[in-house]
Amino acid sequence: MDSVLRGLAMYVFVWLILRLTGRRTFAQMTAFDFVLLLIVGEATQQTLLGDDFSVTNGVLVVLTLVAVDVVLSKLSTMWKGFDRILDGLPILIVKDGHILKERLEKERVTEEEILHAAREWHGVENLDQVKHAVLDQSGGISVVPVRRDAGEE
Repeated sequence: MDSVLRGLAMYVFVWLILRLTGRRTFAQMTAFDFVLLLIVGEATQQTLLGDDFSVTNGVLVVLTLVAVDVVLSKLSTMWKGFDRILDGLPILIVKDGHILKERLEKERVTEEEILHAAREWHGVENLDQVKHAVLDQSGGISVVPVRRDAGEE
């Protein structure tokens, strides 16, 4: 039972830390983010298993983590409010070509990341061509370009 409680506690702790550090964590991983993830994984593993490194304990911890994940995803599909708590909401970061700076700073997103997403998906070259940009729950950036008339080029 101790392994189950430790597994549950670490799941909640790691989820909370990832939510508090912002969505960018999931969007594009830098080398630093990857190293940090490896270190967190190692520290978490030691906490989860404690002094018992048996296969049985390892299986029990993994089953606990998977069960928590399944239960949370079921609750998310049943109650949208719960989904908002777990994953957050999309955030508008560009409106009519103007950056909403406070939101960008809070979410740790750069103008270059917005332009990259706009170029990659829509061939947009500058923010004047962006109607809206949204930071999605996944950490990706969705861009809605300004609609051009059919005759314009």
